[in-house]
Amino acid sequence: MKRKIAVVGLGYVGLPVAVAFGKLHEVVGFDINEKRIEELRRGFDRTNEVGAEDLNRTNIKFTSNKSHLSNTDFIIVAVPTPINKNNQPDLTPLLGASETVGSVISKNTIVVYESTVYPGATEEDCIPILEKASGLQCGKDFYVGYSPERINPGDKRHTFETITKVVSGQTSEVLEIVADVYASVVKAGVHRATNIKVAEAAKVIENTQRDVNIALMNELALIFDKMGIKTKDVLEAAGTKWNFLNFSPGLVGGHCIGVDPYYLTHKAEELGHHPEVILAGRRINDNMANYISSSIIKEMLKKGISVVNNTVNIFGLTFKENCPDLRNTKVIDIINELQEYGLNVIVHDPEADSAEAKKYYNIDLIDVDKISKTEVMVFAVPHEEYKENNEKYLGLLEENGMIFDIKGIVKDELLKEKQTVWHL
Repeated sequence: MKRKIAVVGLGYVGLPVAVAFGKLHEVVGFDINEKRIEELRRGFDRTNEVGAEDLNRTNIKFTSNKSHLSNTDFIIVAVPTPINKNNQPDLTPLLGASETVGSVISKNTIVVYESTVYPGATEEDCIPILEKASGLQCGKDFYVGYSPERINPGDKRHTFETITKVVSGQTSEVLEIVADVYASVVKAGVHRATNIKVAEAAKVIENTQRDVNIALMNELALIFDKMGIKTKDVLEAAGTKWNFLNFSPGLVGGHCIGVDPYYLTHKAEELGHHPEVILAGRRINDNMANYISSSIIKEMLKKGISVVNNTVNIFGLTFKENCPDLRNTKVIDIINELQEYGLNVIVHDPEADSAEAKKYYNIDLIDVDKISKTEVMVFAVPHEEYKENNEKYLGLLEENGMIFDIKGIVKDELLKEKQTVWHL
């Protein structure tokens, strides 16, 4: 039986999913953001995940009218699952989407969640809302599955179709339907998890593992900085061993690595276990912006560069390179700290949307041709634009200036005699 597919939530995750299915199936693409729907209808994706050509090649009905979901029977939910200011899971978007879906589903519909959650959330939090909103019984009238998203924003090589898809279902029959639907578009194939909780857990530990490994690199960077050793040089030497893991220090923001571990620790603490290693990693990574901003001030003073009322140029605002995503960027923490010290901060980013930067952080992004030379500059995000045009941006540094190169993208041979570089 051919399934009628819908995708609820058309952001960084949902849109690539909808497009992949839309190349082979009729798809309803639903989002509550009407502006987003209008842009997608015009062939414009502000996340830069999908080009206009791919959008035009798909058979997707973009809509903000939930009644259009009633004509589908395989609904994929891909909405954000953020954390609140206390680092606790915020399931508001997920539960709201569940209520929307529940209000329109009919018998034999399968609802598959892709949003990152703690193990148990699909069955314990989402199913009751689906049942209440629909008046139907889960496991008898309709069914659920879970298939964790693995979208990597800005990555054009590891895409939805080329990454193995983990799938799970409420029953063995539902699992096979879910597997078949995804296998129709995922060239890399599917992995059948033994149950929904296993699939949820697999997702949440993927980013937790990365978070802990990056935290180790960040702690090593703090130690090596005190020793006067360049971390980059140490990692290059250690990396010659065949089984050395390729992680590097840096800011850990965004909507995945900096968020997902808190979903796991929340559930662990509910069960009476205090997860020491995971939370220690989170503390280290969350404090890196403060360490970097303090290092900037310290190094400026050591070099005799005044702080109060001076200007620093910061290049990069997004949470990661070559991606316009500003969610949970840690660069803003550096900016706020430097401003508290009395510095005037100028921010440039070739990928970020100016309106979003202003809306979310009250930051005015400045065009590069309007930026003046300063004694201090910070390469906060290693966009390709900065890597490929080192000389252009280094031209905005005074003769005796200082560069804070967080991810090591500056070519040392381009530096002038009195210019210096600080690396994380």
